[in-house]
Amino acid sequence: MTILRTDRLALRPLLPDDAEDYAAMRFHPEVAKWLPSAPGKQDESALLAAARATIDRFAASWQERRLAPWGVFLDAKLIGHGGLNYVPEFDAVEVLWALHPEAWGKGYATEVAEAALNYGFGALDLGSIFAITLESNAASQAVMRRIGLTYRKRVDYKGFTDIAWFDIDRATYAERTSMAAR
Repeated sequence: MTILRTDRLALRPLLPDDAEDYAAMRFHPEVAKWLPSAPGKQDESALLAAARATIDRFAASWQERRLAPWGVFLDAKLIGHGGLNYVPEFDAVEVLWALHPEAWGKGYATEVAEAALNYGFGALDLGSIFAITLESNAASQAVMRRIGLTYRKRVDYKGFTDIAWFDIDRATYAERTSMAAR
């Protein structure tokens, strides 16, 4: 499993001990409205079980594919998740992020997404990476544009319809990062 550090954040795979903090972030009403809902009932024990299942799924993906969303930590406090995720419905890898509302508007999503793109195109040698969001999520679309992704189409996914799809390929990313280094 890969651990990364950005200027302000630590990105590491989530562990079973993170489940309570992860559930508090992932199922916060302001975060949950942008993400697929948890299956079944929504009481505290069910949400904690869903968080544990997600952490287990991420761990399996780290073992199988060398990628999964990381826990995003600021000063050792879990503030969200972000990174890369293989989506079998599209047979492709997405860059994603979800942060607690207290962490919004501080540039953390961009920081995490850029680290994920560097890892995906560098260490994993991926050919392309996509991101999806609801049309109404202007903040996430702004992050997508900031990290160099381009709007391509609309898709349906996990009960959401007419989702905006953005992507970037390795050559475009390499050109963008080499230009930024000048």
